[in-house]
This record gives sequence, C-alpha cells and structure tokens, in this order.
Amino acid sequence: MAAEVKKKISAASARSHTRKSKSKSDSNSTFFSGIFMKFLLVFFTGFLAWAYQAACPPAPKKVGPPDGLPITTPRIKLRDGRYLSYKEYGVPKESAKYKVIYVHGFDSVKHYAVIATSASPALIEDLGIYIVSFDRPGYGESDPDPKRTLKSLALDTEELADQLGLGSKFYVVGFSMGGQIVWSYLKYIPHRLAGAALIAPVVNYWWPKLPSNLSQQAFSKQFLQDQWSLRVAHYSPSLTYWWNTQKWFPILTVIAHSPDILSRQDKDLVPIFTAGRAGIEEQVRHQGEYESVHRDLNIGFGSWEFDPTEIENPFPENEGSVHIWMGDEDIMVPVTLQRYIAQQLPWINYHELTGAGHMFPYADGNSDAILKALLLGQS
Repeated sequence: MAAEVKKKISAASARSHTRKSKSKSDSNSTFFSGIFMKFLLVFFTGFLAWAYQAACPPAPKKVGPPDGLPITTPRIKLRDGRYLSYKEYGVPKESAKYKVIYVHGFDSVKHYAVIATSASPALIEDLGIYIVSFDRPGYGESDPDPKRTLKSLALDTEELADQLGLGSKFYVVGFSMGGQIVWSYLKYIPHRLAGAALIAPVVNYWWPKLPSNLSQQAFSKQFLQDQWSLRVAHYSPSLTYWWNTQKWFPILTVIAHSPDILSRQDKDLVPIFTAGRAGIEEQVRHQGEYESVHRDLNIGFGSWEFDPTEIENPFPENEGSVHIWMGDEDIMVPVTLQRYIAQQLPWINYHELTGAGHMFPYADGNSDAILKALLLGQS
C-alpha cells in the first residue's frame, strides 16, 4: 500500500513538473516573440523613414545674390515672381524680320540653341533672323517652378515674348523635349504664333489617342531601363527622384549619358554637338536634378490634359505653318509614332530624313533647311 501511494505521488509530481516546464517554455517563447516583433517594427519604421528620405528630393539651389549661383545672362521677372534666363542670337530684334523663340530639350540649357549655333551666319543675316533661347524652369539660371504644367510654360514663353517686345506674333522652334513642349503652345497660345517647328519631338506613350498596339510596340523597343524609368514617371511620379538616383538598378539612359542611345549618324556628330560645352555643361543641372530633368520626365510622360492629335489647325488661312522634322533612325524617339501623329494632322508639314538620328539638326545644312521651311515655306 505504501509503495502504491509512493507511485501515485511520483506520477503527480511528474505531471506538475511537466506543467511547470511547459509554462516556463511558453513564457520564454512569448518573450522572444515579443522581442522579434519589436525588432521588426523598429526595422520597418526605420525602412519607411529611409525610403521617405530617399524619395524626397533636396531643395534646389538658389540662383543670384546674395549667396546663390552666379547669373551670367539677362533674366526677366515673371508674373509669379520667378525669374527666367535668356540668351539672344542673330540680328538685333529691333531690325529683325523674323523673331524666333527656341525651346531647348531634355537635360539642356539656352546655350545649346542648335538652330542658332548650327545655321549659317549668312542665312541669319540675309533673312534678318533674331533668335532668343531661354532656360526652362529649373534649368540653368531660371528659377524652378514647383507648380509647372504644360500650360504654365506656354504662358511663361508668351510673357518672355511680351517683355522682350517681340510683337503680337512670333515663331517657335523646339528640339527633342522642347519639341514636345511646342504642342502646348499650339494648344494654349496659337493666336501668338506665326509658325512652329518641332524637331524630333518626344512622344508620350500614354497619349490616349495613340493606338495601343502601335504605342506598346514602340515602347517595347526602348531599353529596358528606360521602360521602367518612364513607367515610374507616369504611374508613380513621386518616386522619379529616387528611381533615378538609386544605385540598385540602371537609370534612364539619357540621364546617365549612355552612348547606347546614339544612332550611327549621332555618333558621327558627337564632336560637333559637344564642342564648346566645357564650363557650360555643369550649368544644366546645377540647381538640382529634380526641378530640371526629373520634373521634365513627370510632365512629359505624365497624364496630359489634351492629346496632340486633337489640336486644331492654328493657321486655317495658311497664314503660317507647322513642321515636324524627324530622322528615320532615331533611337530615342520612335519614328512610327511620329508618322502616325503626322497622319492624324493633315495640316502638319512632315519631314523625315533618311539615315538621320536624333541629333540631325547639327548635321551640315539641316538647321538652314529647318529655318527656310518655317520662315520661307521652302521644302
């Protein structure tokens, strides 16, 4: 009997010991689980803080006195207090027969006014051509415009013309992304235009009237890193700065200055379009990348409030003309989409150059041809 009681006590003791061990194990598990969750929370919070900081661009550098970047060319003060920097070429505007405003392209400045620097001086003198080129907001010495829209730049340009006294009408010529911007002039200030030339204008793959199959086919031929960069600009513009400054993935080829985007002709023209850029190149983005190249991407490839193929003819009485110039070997801008746009707008004078790339205006004689077609109607 005593032995039996002893066995029962031993069994009860064992069960008690097991419960205590299990309780202690559960307590330890809960303790470590709590520490792990806190670690995850701290890590995730830190990651979000890092991501937010990485996605937020730094404030742009100021231009002008007392402690800003130097001013080397004249500037006008715009309606909202911003300053727009410009540079004049050609004959004096007081004696000019033709007054032209040049709109520079992506990652560029007023000094790279190809129609002014590549056209023959004799042609400019004989025809009496005055050309003014300006730094678009955030580039060079022009103040950034955090509220920039397609319409606001058209109004900036109109104000530049008025303050310089260019008269009721003037010509506009835009190259690359500057050419794309000319669409907004045709939309918002057509009454101020005497004529327009769009040289290799950038195409937005998300313009709603572009056939989806044609647009997708052209988009798929772009470099993979460019496809992703443009998707970010279109769908998540707040991440454009982060995407094009991070080191994990390749960024937009144009921002990276990759030679892969140059056609055969472009490579031959490199010595010409890079000549004299020493000391100027640093001015392009010296206020910061976000308000220059990144904002360009967000606007150029964002959702537009109009479609270029729906723009009405600004010169129904043939009192002026609009021209698109395009190279059929352009790697940056798909010629197939340019052809489609020109077909939808029968009032457009479309010029396609065989064997030409994106930088064809720098080739001998091409800037002369562009000016003659625009100003004189010569093909």
